[in-house]
Amino acid sequence: MSRTSSTKDLLHPKNKHRAPYDFEKLVAAEPWLAAFIEENKYGTVSIDFFNTKAVVALNRALLKLHYNINNWSIPENFLCPPIPGRVDYIHYVADLLASENNGAIPTGNTINCFDVGTGASCIYPLLGNAAYGWSFVGSDNNVKAFKAAKNNLKENPQIAGAILLEIQNDPNSIFKGLVQSKDRFDLSFCNPPFHSSAKEAEKGALRKTRNLKDRKASAAKLNFGGQSNELWCKGGEYEFIKRVIQESESFKTNFLWFTTLVSKSSNLPHFEKWLTAAQVNEMKVIEMKQGQKISRLLCWTYLPKEKRQIWVNSRWKK
Repeated sequence: MSRTSSTKDLLHPKNKHRAPYDFEKLVAAEPWLAAFIEENKYGTVSIDFFNTKAVVALNRALLKLHYNINNWSIPENFLCPPIPGRVDYIHYVADLLASENNGAIPTGNTINCFDVGTGASCIYPLLGNAAYGWSFVGSDNNVKAFKAAKNNLKENPQIAGAILLEIQNDPNSIFKGLVQSKDRFDLSFCNPPFHSSAKEAEKGALRKTRNLKDRKASAAKLNFGGQSNELWCKGGEYEFIKRVIQESESFKTNFLWFTTLVSKSSNLPHFEKWLTAAQVNEMKVIEMKQGQKISRLLCWTYLPKEKRQIWVNSRWKK
């Protein structure tokens, strides 16, 4: 009997999850996972990815085994992030920083990142610190998510001081109220609410269901959970990223690179048009593939190359 799941060789070359999951090692790291492992008709061992508890157990095992992150949890009905995809984001923006540093990825807590909407999982700060030792400020406007993220930090004292969580009291603001004039961030992270309504989110879940083999979808199921502010907002990712771009103009000297995930390729021309109007110095679109899913990282900086070099020399090479 095979003890592995399918290969994910489209992930970033440095992603630890390109190879099939080794469920024996994962169960050894997180025994709770054993209850959710099953064998399909092809003899492949996996879990039911439509079972939120199973996905949470898998995440706990992956975080323990590969990243030394212990006792990770999220409240019921909050978004459970797919670890391989989140790790891809980390590695691709690490390459972005390396492009400013003669190809060498900068590591350690001098690299400071801002995570927009860190969520209950606090996943980008936890993974970014585990992979590269980066420090983070994570923001959120949901009090319950904020408390859950705080608890995940409390359960992992080895990262004490590396991750700071801040409540965004103004739901209409992204950076305002949190980023001060003296602050410097090498990266911003953003995983925006992709959908414009609950109905649209359900349709997206139904498409995901139909794309998975051995499933005959008749009704949508949000298997990864998610609160309304995590999955949808008025105008969806189009309006949310528009706000991020608009606000970024006021913080052009506070950030080396702004980045955000983009789900819908049809939105990219609009975002690129707005960035051009904002007179950014450079923008990049990085394509990421996770199985059948294709997403994009939109990255931009207002700083010309010479100022970016000064930034690197003064902050990374002390």
